[in-house]
Order: sequence, then structure tokens, then C-alpha cells
Amino acid sequence: MTLPSHKTVQCISPVGLHSMAYQEWGDPHNPNVLLCVHGVTRVSGDFDQLARSLCDTYRVVCPDVVGRGRSGRLHDPRYYVVPQYVSDMVTLLARLDATTVDLVGTSMGGLIGLGLASLPDTPIHKLILNDIGPNLNPDALKRIAAYIGADMRFATFETAAAYIKSISLTFGEHTDVEWHKLAADVLRQNADGEWVRHYDLGLAVPFATSTIENYKAAETMMWAAYDAIKCPTLLIRGAQSDLLPHETALSMTQRGPNAKLVEFANVGHAPTFVHADQIAVVSDFLFAANYA
Repeated sequence: MTLPSHKTVQCISPVGLHSMAYQEWGDPHNPNVLLCVHGVTRVSGDFDQLARSLCDTYRVVCPDVVGRGRSGRLHDPRYYVVPQYVSDMVTLLARLDATTVDLVGTSMGGLIGLGLASLPDTPIHKLILNDIGPNLNPDALKRIAAYIGADMRFATFETAAAYIKSISLTFGEHTDVEWHKLAADVLRQNADGEWVRHYDLGLAVPFATSTIENYKAAETMMWAAYDAIKCPTLLIRGAQSDLLPHETALSMTQRGPNAKLVEFANVGHAPTFVHADQIAVVSDFLFAANYA
């Protein structure tokens, strides 16, 4: 079985240095780079199946965004925000010596990709946004914020995995083996032997300090960023998503990069790229000449 190499790169925030861990699949000298960026409480392992499918063609790079997984933690949790994450991705691309990159971003990872793709002289060649857009459902954001900062501790892996499944049912149908991996990727044992989620609970700080006015201002900025994107863009949406409204997805097909929209039935927020049909949609877009 193909396995990734594990590496780190040093990044900087306004309050100091931090490390960002990443997995690298395929030939490290391959100039065709695919950057895969996960959601707000997830990790690089979310893309294992996609990476295995594409690493013969791409150098697939999957970071743990700072504050998650094997990456470092920020000294001030107020900087767990998209501009900091975009800065870290630029540092990573410099380490990779990548001049052009295709990017897949799930949820928060999509916002990072959106921000990076909107910049002048961006290295992004093709962009895939997984169940995310400039206009987000405030109720869905509240749902996510409610569990991010909760200090959940479990005596056994089984009870912890059951909790992860309970908050992830919107991912759609998965086998027991798939649910086990989806849980194992985001759990760890602490010094007391308890099972806890593998991220900094400080991620909740920016959510807790946000106001309706903040969200409205951010939405305006995100639409402006989306409209600035020039590269071919694929928008993937779970048909039952409560985070990305269908109306917003349609608007994204008619402005900015005029994204191609694909929706998956019986999935909410967000498709996991574990199953062959979802991986095929990504592959078809990346390899299609008419989207080059």
C-alpha cells in the first residue's frame, strides 16, 4: 500500500513561530502539486483515499492546519482565522518550491483556497471548493461553534468514536471501518489515558468573539474574493448541506469564476472523498482538458 512521508515546515504569526505538519504522497520531485486542505476540526488524514488515487499523477500534499493534528498551536488563539491559514499555505508552497498548484479545500479548507486563489499572481491553477462558499448559514455556524470548544473526554476509544460519529452524521453513509478511521484520525489519548479530540480548543475563540456585524463584513469580503478568482473552479455540495445554501451554490455558478456545480445526494456537510464516486468527480475535473 502506498504510504505518505511526514514532514513539517516552520511558519510565523504575529505572536511567534509555529510548525505545520503535512503528509506528502507520490514523487517529491513531481512538478504537478495537489494541495488538499481539511475542515475546521479535521486533519490531513481526511484525504488519504483521494491521495492514494491521485499520487501516481500528482505530488499530493495534505497539511494539518495549525492548531490541529501534528501541527503546533498558536500562542494567541485569536489568530485561528483564515488570513493566518492562507499565510501558512504560502509558506508551505515556498517549501515545496511549487509555482503552480491545484487545490482541494473542504469547508474551512475551501475558504483558505478561496482566499489564496483570489490573490494577484496566485499559484492556484484549478480550485475545488468542497461544500463551502462566501455566504454561510449562521445557524449552521452556531451548530459547529457549539461543539468546537467543548472539553470532551472519553474513557475508551469506542465511546469517543461514537461521539465523533454522532457529530459527523452529515458526512453521509459510511461503513463501520470508514467511521472508525474518520474517528481515529481526530482522536488522541492524553497523559491521563483519556481520549480527546486532536486539536486546540482555542479554535473556538474566534467563533465566540464574532458578531452578526463581523459575519456580514466577512461575507462581503468573501464575495469580493470569490469574484476575483480567475482559475477553473469546481464547487462540490452535499445536497442536504446546512452550511452552504443551494441558492448560494447556484449564485457561485453565475459569477466570479462561474464554478461548475456537482451535488451529492444523501450527503450534508460535507462530502468526505472516501468513496469512488466522489473521488471520480475530483479526478474528472482535474484531468479534463476543457478546464485546463
